[in-house]
Amino acid sequence: MAKSLLKEQHTESLNIKADFPLLVRQPSLVYLDTASTSQKPQCVIDALVSFYETSNANAHRGVYKLSNKASNCLEDARSCIASYLGAQSEQEIIFTKGTTESLNIIAKSFLKNRLNSGDRILLGGAEHHANIVPWQVVARETNSVIDYIPILEDGSLDISSIEKLISPKTKIISIAHTSNILGTTNAIKEITNIAHKYSIPVAVDGAQSVSHQEIDIKELDCDFFTFSGHKAYGPMGIGVLYARSEYLEEMSPFLTGGGMIEEVNLDHSTYVSGPQKFEAGTLSIADAHGLATAIQYIQNIGLDKVANHERSLTEYAEQKLNKIEGLNLIGPLSNRPAPIFSFTLDGIHPHDIATILDDQNIAVRAGHHCSQHTMKRFNINATIRASFGIYTTYSDIDALVDGIIYAKKLFNK
Repeated sequence: MAKSLLKEQHTESLNIKADFPLLVRQPSLVYLDTASTSQKPQCVIDALVSFYETSNANAHRGVYKLSNKASNCLEDARSCIASYLGAQSEQEIIFTKGTTESLNIIAKSFLKNRLNSGDRILLGGAEHHANIVPWQVVARETNSVIDYIPILEDGSLDISSIEKLISPKTKIISIAHTSNILGTTNAIKEITNIAHKYSIPVAVDGAQSVSHQEIDIKELDCDFFTFSGHKAYGPMGIGVLYARSEYLEEMSPFLTGGGMIEEVNLDHSTYVSGPQKFEAGTLSIADAHGLATAIQYIQNIGLDKVANHERSLTEYAEQKLNKIEGLNLIGPLSNRPAPIFSFTLDGIHPHDIATILDDQNIAVRAGHHCSQHTMKRFNINATIRASFGIYTTYSDIDALVDGIIYAKKLFNK
């Protein structure tokens, strides 16, 4: 697709930087680290302020009007997110601090109770550390074993190996929907079809997919789905765990205390059912409200428009980056499913590149991106990562390319 046509389509689809106060206040900033955390639109910031100005009370704790208002605010957010994910019921939606906590809950409150010595856990080969370390902890505590699905040279999973890796001892498959490094999106439906033939539950880390494409839990047929609000244009410190209802009921509490009990006696306690069993203490109601506002913001734009916008940007970036001599893209060289680019430059350390780009007010990530094993798979120590969001423009990509070329000149490369 020609550059001029790509830019024309972009102008017609999304031009919304004005919705993001930080980008308005810093117009020279080229923010290309959305995979780490997204910027927040004004409506989300307003939602947080509005809650504290008009609705600040504890949810499900009082019978007075203000407490009821806070309770309604929390449960409306739960319903909004359930609808967005296509869950059967809002009672399958648990509020957490983020994807990391959600995955820990699955590992420790669900899987650990099912594991015996010699059982096996199957993970993707390019997972974020948050989808490895919790499983390592429960595997060590139960004398279980972790297997990994190999990653092919283009960054995709070797789907053909999954059935070979499955055994009667395999108790769960946990996998990222979209890689935070490789710009690849895994075939979750194909994986769940394989897993469910053997009655194996599947957990999905949706942190990098939930704000970039339509999510339909019923279509994916996964048993758990997790994501973080701050990567989906919402507040930091709030996340979601979707758990299929039959599994939710068998899970033990992750934290205990106020709000999740049914009855407390001196020698034992009983717990409420549903998501509240995993929401001990006071939730960040304002952040839940802010997350629901972010979801509604994305929906108002239209996920089809979001996907088309990011697809065009990704195609444009592929064309530009592939022309830079000495630049090595990790993962697919073309038709990249997600707007995430990790790369190295011959003879220049990623941290040096990121520092030079920062001097030009271009924000990218450099390092192992919480996925050291993925670095080892491709025989590198670190990459530069540029990741896009709904506010990214062609000018941002042009600035990135110009910055890389400038860095190459500085290093005589």
